[in-house]
Amino acid sequence: MFRRIDHIGVATDDLDGALALYEQTFSMPLVHRETVQSQGVEAALLDVGDGHVELLSPLGEETPVGKYLAKKGPGLHHVAYAVEDIDGTLGKLKDAGVELIDSEARVGIRNSRVAFLHPRATGGVLTEIVEPAEAN
Repeated sequence: MFRRIDHIGVATDDLDGALALYEQTFSMPLVHRETVQSQGVEAALLDVGDGHVELLSPLGEETPVGKYLAKKGPGLHHVAYAVEDIDGTLGKLKDAGVELIDSEARVGIRNSRVAFLHPRATGGVLTEIVEPAEAN
């Protein structure tokens, strides 16, 4: 069902500071930075192996990442898995009784299609599935 780990999402209240750590200290190249208004974040993707670290900085306190930071502080936010057919995968997960946050895919960073699974259904881990855009 899942092809590979696409990225690990890390919530931060200091995107520039986090970028300095990951780029300069960890030598991970920044490959993309984008504001995703629909998700209320500024996001940065850094390459690591075949996947990415996605740094997430909230655009406001009432956004999902803003609320997460207020409750839990900076750190691991989610794990994302690449899928070939997000609509088919969502259907299979729903049929299997997995609690979905998103019953339909939405647009994510770099025009990917994304959906989140509820942590109650995934052992306490916020899980994202990602169908990368063709050009990615």
